[in-house]
Amino acid sequence: MSFYSYKNEGNPRCPGRIGFDGLRKIHEKVCIQVNKVYDSCLQQETLNDVRIVLTEVCKSRHNFVPPLSFVSCRSTTTKGKLVGTRIDRLPDRPNFARVRTKVEIPIEVVFEDCEGRQGSGMAVITVPKDVILYVPDESVIPFQLESIVNAVCVSGKFIPGETFRFDVDVCITIILKIVAKVELLIPSFGFCEIPPCEEFAESVCDDIFNLPLFPPQLEDILDRRKGGHRVLEDEESEE
Repeated sequence: MSFYSYKNEGNPRCPGRIGFDGLRKIHEKVCIQVNKVYDSCLQQETLNDVRIVLTEVCKSRHNFVPPLSFVSCRSTTTKGKLVGTRIDRLPDRPNFARVRTKVEIPIEVVFEDCEGRQGSGMAVITVPKDVILYVPDESVIPFQLESIVNAVCVSGKFIPGETFRFDVDVCITIILKIVAKVELLIPSFGFCEIPPCEEFAESVCDDIFNLPLFPPQLEDILDRRKGGHRVLEDEESEE
């Protein structure tokens, strides 16, 4: 089973929601090493007619008969590559800085030729960013700028020529964040209890396995039928 398997429900040594009473089970403070996010911002935008040139095409170009038809494209990773990053502190806003960088998002493009043969290739979409973020003072452990990215094309058209070129309309999501690897003191419930995996199996036998081992007696059947009436009679007799 997993942390969230119904068979593991109620296990206090597994992740889940807690109430006020659950806080009483905290029994130690532990030091863990994590990437602490000091500041972060998200930007989502639609870019139209972005020219991309494919590389690493899965087949030789001579195998495809133009014109090509755009099928789809999306990012291949959630981590963007930052190029030419500049961080300039703002004199009029202490602890904040102007952060300029170019975010490179690798994408995979799928296309078809006029004979229905499908191919794919890689490309990069570069998005310039100019934002303001909280940037901590210099320390022994350095901070760094990181990005999380997502790109999905909604349409595209083939541009004839000597290379595999497309103009695409793409939905871009970029998260920029200032992070540093720190040792953080947090309250702890102790080590997690890792439950055994729950093997996938069809439940075709559940109804059979839930049957009683022996056939019920007539008296048992009559008792179950009269059970509700007996409870009412007992309550009335007590009154």
